Amino acid sequence: MDNNTDLKLSQNCRKKHFKIESRRKTSLRIAGLLTACAFVVYGFSRGEAAVVLNKAVNICLECIGLG
Repeated sequence: MDNNTDLKLSQNCRKKHFKIESRRKTSLRIAGLLTACAFVVYGFSRGEAAVVLNKAVNICLECIGLG
């Protein structure tokens, strides 16, 4: 084989690896997004949104001095 053929084979391998890596990244991102959404729904079902809002109000009223 000459250098030109080696270069073409190397580029083809990189392209295939990049496609696999890209699919893997996409699937991991989707899995992460679904996990985050599940935790947000779980937090809302437990009433955590009210707790966070209450803490935010307390920070504004006590620490910053608004109100």
